[in-house]
Amino acid sequence: MRVVFRRVHKTFLQKGQRVQALSDVNLTIEEGEFICVIGPSGCGKSTLIGLIAGLEFPDSGEVYVDSRTVEGPSPDRIVVFQEAALFPWLTVLENVEFGLKIAGVPHKHRRERAIEAIKLVHLSKFVNAHPHELSGGMRQRAAIARALVMDPKILLMDEPFAALDAQTRTMLQVELQEIWQKTRKTVLFVTHNVREATFLADRVLEVSARPGTIKREYPIQVPRPRREQDPHLLTLQTRIMGSLKDEIEKVAREQLDTDYRVSHDGTLVPVERNVGGGI
Repeated sequence: MRVVFRRVHKTFLQKGQRVQALSDVNLTIEEGEFICVIGPSGCGKSTLIGLIAGLEFPDSGEVYVDSRTVEGPSPDRIVVFQEAALFPWLTVLENVEFGLKIAGVPHKHRRERAIEAIKLVHLSKFVNAHPHELSGGMRQRAAIARALVMDPKILLMDEPFAALDAQTRTMLQVELQEIWQKTRKTVLFVTHNVREATFLADRVLEVSARPGTIKREYPIQVPRPRREQDPHLLTLQTRIMGSLKDEIEKVAREQLDTDYRVSHDGTLVPVERNVGGGI
């Protein structure tokens, strides 16, 4: 499925103040593309996922999936979050087949599909394990299997490896790349990790400091399977990190230039500092 953002603006109400998360976002993701999104904290990366998933709606502009306006959630668009959020009382197999059970898929068929999804993420030996018996990486694999078993056209991944140790994260990046090559689903993957983005993506999209817009895109023309130390990737990472540093510094300056006072009802009210030092 193809995804199109056309002049999208999005604001949120935060502690009584209207905050602009996204401004004039224009974006096209082709069917079967693997897109990674990077940017400073609070720039609207997760909001992009929410808009595609139908969990949020733009204030103005349009979000299209397969040439249709997104009007709400759909099993064609599944989100994998940073936390696996498995049901602790269910086994891996039961967690993975849960969505199919809710959808009314017959027992034998849903079990077969769940087993195939679990094989895809290399958890076959743990089908009867409960979440507390698994490592963080294994729980996240189970969460990915739970998403894949629904056979979504679009897989939305919101920093799914951020809470994992470096070794597990690297291993899952390789496995996710293999899964994508087998399934060729459209993937939008949000991350703060530039190395991760260049290793996985067909294109890396850099989002500016808030209000977020697509500042720059970086096509990754290195063939798969990729090596972490590929010189082309390393050169590209340096370019991206230089541009990203500028956006992070903007966020830091904005925070330094803003103070707060407490109103009569206990609400924090932002106050611009007099940085010039005059009276």
